[in-house]
Amino acid sequence: MAIKPLALQRGDTIGIVTLGSPLAAERINACIAYLQSMGLQVLLGRYVYAENGFLAGSDQQRAEDLMSMFTNPRVKMILPVRGGVGVEGILPYLDYSVIKANPKLISGYSDITILLNVLYQYADIVTLHSLLLLDFRANTPPYNFEQFFTATSSTAVPRPLVNPPGMPLTGKVPGSATGPIVGGNITSLIGSLGTPYEIDTAGKIFFIEETHEPINRVYRYVEQLKLAGKFSDASAILMGECNECADAYGVSYEDLINEVMVPLGKPLITNLASGHGRYKAAVPIGVVANLNSHTQTVTLLEPAVRY
Repeated sequence: MAIKPLALQRGDTIGIVTLGSPLAAERINACIAYLQSMGLQVLLGRYVYAENGFLAGSDQQRAEDLMSMFTNPRVKMILPVRGGVGVEGILPYLDYSVIKANPKLISGYSDITILLNVLYQYADIVTLHSLLLLDFRANTPPYNFEQFFTATSSTAVPRPLVNPPGMPLTGKVPGSATGPIVGGNITSLIGSLGTPYEIDTAGKIFFIEETHEPINRVYRYVEQLKLAGKFSDASAILMGECNECADAYGVSYEDLINEVMVPLGKPLITNLASGHGRYKAAVPIGVVANLNSHTQTVTLLEPAVRY
């Protein structure tokens, strides 16, 4: 059972870091102000506003910022500004034994996916595939904040992982499986294959989602994961949306699911609101859940946090 960080409470301090691509200072500041309006304090990393081409500072600088948040006793949670590219570059510079000794909440999606899974695998801590700092703004759906704050503060279980009203989960391959949830953005996961940080899906519920990729490219990514044994190792598959993924040669995302994923024969649920879509379910990485495609439910069997 993975280590659960302490729950987030009103007045707690959130450490803000930029771990991948940079973001304009005015956008960062607006999101920080919105976060503070929710009753939370912030502590900025040294390189939050850094810009080094398509990266926010060097790999070592971004890793230093993250480590400083894990070791700072004031910080209850760590919130990356955005994903983008480059998060994998910090992985060799992290001290996973120190992180394991100082478990803290960390949330994100997109390129943060690789970090979420590596922290679970190397430091044995629960992480959260949920909001980034850039999502703290007035036009974010209330569902997203409800999901985020429930996951970061509630210890009530069992708890269903639910979509917003009118967006049902869909069972595609019958079956039921129980295991920790791992995964996230496909592009980020593909980048881990063949490295020391390759995602481990053995006995896990494997969750995937994607954005802004044509379906023929998504097919390539899915096939690579299949050839790497990531689906055969998994106990079940949970698929999120493919946000703004254009059809290719008349083939849609739904066609890809039916023609490539369904034949894998693993218990399969699709249509989870997650990651890059407008609605973002909070998916705890490393938490044991049950996926039941007969009832079209995903049930969290343990909390993501502790008091």
